Amino acid sequence: MANPQIPGPPAGDDGAGAIVAAGGLHTYQLKLHAEYGPVVRFPLPGADLAVSIADPVLLEVTETIDKRPEKLFEFLAPLQESGNLQTMPAAEHGPWRRVMLSVLAGRPSHEAHFARFAALASELADRWAARAARDGAASGGAVALQKDLSELSLRMICEYALGSGLDSDGSAGRVVSAFEDVLTEYLARLYHADMPGDADERRARADEALAYLRATVDRVLAAHQTTAKAERSDMIAALVEAGESPARIRDSVLMTMLAAHHTTGVAISWTLYLLARHPAAAERAAAELEQVLGDRAAPGYGDLKDLDYLERVLKEAMRLYPPGPYGARETTEDLVLGGHAVPAGTTIFYPFWAVHMNPDYWPEPEVFDPDRFTPEASAGRPKLAYIPFGLGPRSCEGAALAMAEAELVLAILLKRFQFDLVAGHTVTPIERFVLWAAEDILMSLTPRAPARNRTES
Repeated sequence: MANPQIPGPPAGDDGAGAIVAAGGLHTYQLKLHAEYGPVVRFPLPGADLAVSIADPVLLEVTETIDKRPEKLFEFLAPLQESGNLQTMPAAEHGPWRRVMLSVLAGRPSHEAHFARFAALASELADRWAARAARDGAASGGAVALQKDLSELSLRMICEYALGSGLDSDGSAGRVVSAFEDVLTEYLARLYHADMPGDADERRARADEALAYLRATVDRVLAAHQTTAKAERSDMIAALVEAGESPARIRDSVLMTMLAAHHTTGVAISWTLYLLARHPAAAERAAAELEQVLGDRAAPGYGDLKDLDYLERVLKEAMRLYPPGPYGARETTEDLVLGGHAVPAGTTIFYPFWAVHMNPDYWPEPEVFDPDRFTPEASAGRPKLAYIPFGLGPRSCEGAALAMAEAELVLAILLKRFQFDLVAGHTVTPIERFVLWAAEDILMSLTPRAPARNRTES
């Protein structure tokens, strides 16, 4: 048990009940740290007692820990048959992570897939444009951002991780829905949350969804084996070459699909939401795109380095609405955090949202200000003040790929459309494994005139 001198809720408080009452783990953490300070002990389902840290300097003490608390990530076990990838021992995790990073973090691999990513994003923009033209007078061509962008992100990661796309017959939407069914059921069990509907029906739906996910990946992996070696997915080829078992390869693909379609699609959605609320920033981003791209509808991979303001906008959106839920480690030796003794075996909790809203490092933290991420503004900030992809040896292997994908999609969409929130639509953040919007984010689209036309007019 952690040092009782660490501040926190009174002993005996129901952690699961408090999380549900607060509206989720994200908001519960904000409440805890606002009340008790940067280091808080609290009851956490799956960990008994945890120590949460919202101070980036103190986080550095834990940065090298390579052990995750098994019970806290148990809800992901149903997606995996080769052992939980999220909690595998450090000795096994290190080699697997190096293989994943060799692909997911590699620029050559990103460049090789970039044109296909651009084509998929452009196809979505075309569908949105057609909808706006057809329904514009009646509804402004309203689109549900998180639904459509999560499906786009899933198609992109399938192209990348599997070397094959999902059919455009609704299968991407079904995969997204299947992940939601599985995660909703198993997270509810972790938090002991009351869920609507019959428990047996929910369990059966989750089992059916899991079987569908596995069958989908198996089908694509089987097709992958019949393709020419040069056409195979970089990720699967690397896992095969490293001697990973078929079960481990499938598990790795499923976890990559899960992480990528949730986080990337949601991050793009919140970015467009913030730009709709801040028209001056949206126009500044659009002007940068006109300057860098000219008449081109989509950037090349080399253009991303010149889209400085767009990158800052995306980073600020992920600060305000971090798509990942949280991070956690289990101490393997005694630590001292902020003057408090923390024994080995303690669950250390990383509250991404609370870290990003720490006013000591982010003045007026609720304010949307992309220029927080200029080199000058960033220079004096601790490196772990901003951790949307986690930290240390268990941080997200796909961070660089996710950033490239998100910037590409934003560039294509902002070049073509002005986004406005649908009148009367309320956007409420909720926790659904990622930071979701309760009723999605509904936007009306106005096509932007080409730069040449605007100049001539």
